[in-house]
Amino acid sequence: MVNPVDVPTTQKDQKRKSDPIDSSKLGRSLRSNELKGIYIPRPETLEDRTMIRVRFTIVKDLVRQKQRIKSLLYLYGIEYPDEFQNVNTHWSKRFVNWLKTVHLQYTTGTDALNLMIKEAEQQRLILLEATRKVRTLSKTERYAKNIELITSVPGVGLITGMMLMEEIEDIKRFNNSNKLSGLIGIVPDCHSSGLTEKKGEMTSRGQYFMRKGIIECSWVIASKDPALSLAYCNYCKRMEPNKEITRIARKLINRIFSVLKNENKCEIGIVK
Repeated sequence: MVNPVDVPTTQKDQKRKSDPIDSSKLGRSLRSNELKGIYIPRPETLEDRTMIRVRFTIVKDLVRQKQRIKSLLYLYGIEYPDEFQNVNTHWSKRFVNWLKTVHLQYTTGTDALNLMIKEAEQQRLILLEATRKVRTLSKTERYAKNIELITSVPGVGLITGMMLMEEIEDIKRFNNSNKLSGLIGIVPDCHSSGLTEKKGEMTSRGQYFMRKGIIECSWVIASKDPALSLAYCNYCKRMEPNKEITRIARKLINRIFSVLKNENKCEIGIVK
């Protein structure tokens, strides 16, 4: 199996596309050994990966539902009590109980708000169930050892660790951390010619779930690990925060690759 975007294609092939032309193009590429097959995970890994991705979808749906409820409150000019002015207090048990006491001018609006609250509560229960299933899966023989290794890296939790292991499956298929970074997409685009060398933003190629998880973990490890915290401060002096965090993400990938490849737990660096 080959990634379609990696099939060598000329402008002529792009302008005149048909099944016979595509067949000839694939035949020429096969004869010249220009096609490289992609990695095919095991069936059980694909199904385990589905569980992780479903959980991410549930999280996204829950966030959207919470935003809908807040938008409805803003629409009708309902202000939060003083005890809930801090955003960190939102969606606690007391906050949800307060939401249930909110009444709009008419019954239909109040009923609509209560239905939205019930949907959010139901999604929270589904998310809790999905999280429990992921935790149970992480304790199985297939994942227990690698999860213990990968979660020893500061900033990498159980859910993110499981997501990374489902996508990587076998760390031995990567010769070095550069290959792993390429899969995740934490590498820059390059447009160089002759003496001119230009490096652009992060490449658009990469695994979305892995890249999102790595970036989130990088913000955490930048505050917990002394060595990476110092590196982050140094990067802050010469680039924007959103750019410097990708440098930290690249270092984080190196640590993840090292602990999985060498089967040694991560030790937090000491800055002297």
